Amino acid sequence: MQVQRGCFITLEGLDGAGKSTHVQWIVDQLQSRGLPVVSTREPGGTMLGEQLRQCVLTQPMNLKTETLLMFAGRCEHIETVIKPALNAGRWVVCDRFTDATYAYQGGGRQLGEKSINCLEQWVHADLQPDRTWLFDIPLAVARERLGRTRELDRFEQEGDAFFERTRYAYHERARQHPQRMRIIDSTESIAAVRRTLVAQLDDLVLAHQNGGGA
Repeated sequence: MQVQRGCFITLEGLDGAGKSTHVQWIVDQLQSRGLPVVSTREPGGTMLGEQLRQCVLTQPMNLKTETLLMFAGRCEHIETVIKPALNAGRWVVCDRFTDATYAYQGGGRQLGEKSINCLEQWVHADLQPDRTWLFDIPLAVARERLGRTRELDRFEQEGDAFFERTRYAYHERARQHPQRMRIIDSTESIAAVRRTLVAQLDDLVLAHQNGGGA
């Protein structure tokens, strides 16, 4: 009997938007419905990916180098974790994916979309998330949240203009992919956000079980 392919969910948003608060909750929700789930993140997700994560988040580098390292880690992640899990019928919940590269490198660092699109087509032309939740929040609120949580990494130390460009690029991605990407108002309470998410999760699970799209 052929195993039904799993569903690929990604979470996106500015640092401080609160998406990481909901990753394990989403995993728990799916598992409570009897679904096998793999939780992972980018950059990271593999031993090599975690080493590249540490490098990208801490070491100054050329923008092209940074973008290539993101896709190097992503390629390893896709081939060794994401695709095998999906092919085995597992659901994959990933904290960031290629939309983040379009937003941070393409928008924030002003690389643009063309080079990223070429790398995307090379690395995973046959793979896109089934559902992406974009946790959206005004920059001032994100900054305030970050300031009270931890020491900031190389990206989090960027100026306001960088993050305004990044947020704009995220919204452009959502505009370009309205069926896949859903914007979540992350200024709402955790309880309110989760009420929205649980309703959309129910629809996603039902659509997947019926063999439909996200």
